[in-house]
Amino acid sequence: MTDPTDDDPRTRPFAHKMRAADMPEEAVATFMHHLRRYLAGDRGTLGRDRIEPAPDLPDADELGGFAELGVAACERIVVVKLNGGLGTSMGLEIAKSLLEVRGGLTFLDLIARQVHALREATGSEVPLLLMNSFRTADDTERALASHAGLSVRGLPLGFRQHRVPKVLVDGGSPARCPADPELEWCPPGHGDVYTAMRTSGTLGELLDAGIEIAFLSNSDNLGAVIDTSLLGYMVSEGLEFMMEVADRTHADRKGGHLCRLRGNGLALRESAQCPAEEEEEFQDIRRHRYFNTNNLWVHLPALARLLDDHGGVLPLATIVNHKTLDPRDPSSPPVVQLETAMGSAISLFHRAAAVRVPRRRFSPVKSTDDLLAVRSDAYRLTDDFRVVLNPGRTRPPTIRLDSRHYKLIDDFEARFPAGAPSLVACDSLTVEGDVRFGADVVVRGEVHVRAGREPAAIEDGTVLTGALDLG
Repeated sequence: MTDPTDDDPRTRPFAHKMRAADMPEEAVATFMHHLRRYLAGDRGTLGRDRIEPAPDLPDADELGGFAELGVAACERIVVVKLNGGLGTSMGLEIAKSLLEVRGGLTFLDLIARQVHALREATGSEVPLLLMNSFRTADDTERALASHAGLSVRGLPLGFRQHRVPKVLVDGGSPARCPADPELEWCPPGHGDVYTAMRTSGTLGELLDAGIEIAFLSNSDNLGAVIDTSLLGYMVSEGLEFMMEVADRTHADRKGGHLCRLRGNGLALRESAQCPAEEEEEFQDIRRHRYFNTNNLWVHLPALARLLDDHGGVLPLATIVNHKTLDPRDPSSPPVVQLETAMGSAISLFHRAAAVRVPRRRFSPVKSTDDLLAVRSDAYRLTDDFRVVLNPGRTRPPTIRLDSRHYKLIDDFEARFPAGAPSLVACDSLTVEGDVRFGADVVVRGEVHVRAGREPAAIEDGTVLTGALDLG
């Protein structure tokens, strides 16, 4: 593949760096596409002059009539999980999917059991495919070895995400860190899933096996399983791409939202793409009603054609993320990470749509705050191994734990030695200071617990309501 970056002194060092790391040529070309945009001054913004609010959408709860068609289509579907995260924000040094969620089961255990349950329910050998990063692949492969019969149809269980150089803000050159060369690299965002499926040969293997549809979701979202009604709807409508969206709440206001391009067609706008002066409007949940759950359905033959039409380089929106070279050291040189979001592909497919889904299909764990909620009775584990909101709730409880004492998983576990308190009747729980929770604690309504300078404890069986000052 000929790449014009070979003749550009600004981009040539990046291309050489990626080739020296044995990155495939299509991955190199894809990164160069976004690098050229960045160096030309394109910051990937998507302002109000180009978009308008998304229209009313079909409701997943009203699509039950398509379930039978969806069951039949399970012969042609693959479950793809994004599994590249280490969970470093919680102090983990292994794949986040190996973190225990409920009943001694990890995310990966539950995903494997979800797939087995789906096969039993539909009678189809639905394959599972994990997109791992270079940091999660080995841990994941060892963990999957304990799940017999997971690999089917001669297909692999995983493929690897690419990695790309960080870009120094000062000078626009590749970042260098001789003391720790790994810090010079970053993941290119989950939009890389399409390129990585192709360069790994996985896309071709799936098509050869008769697999036509991929259901993609995050490994930390245990509410994301195959819904045969949604699958049947996609098949019936002849869609090439379908995004699951849910109603935005105040807690979702800073996340990406669905919108419509003024030239028609749907688009995904992430917070990094919002002009600074439009931030208040971006966070208006009445104007922009839907957020992307990152549960996506993709027609693989259409994806293959789209990649061919663009020479293997999908023109996804460029997301410019500002970081420091060492994320643990704010005084290290400022860099940008050029990323893409897989949901932004909604604007590239000719027959693309979005469907409004209930909150039970979105139960992600990004922090120990989320983990406490998911481990509590505010959620339940279904017979098909989904972790979903308790039927008595319409939204998750809002949890804010003091990051000085609860952010890292070991510290978090030490302060909830008997497990999570009851949160089924909790609207919000805020904990300030160092507080250890006893067994059978119940939290009701809006609760604010504050400790003084010394560590404090909540006794077994305590019912918490309102404000509690332990100082």
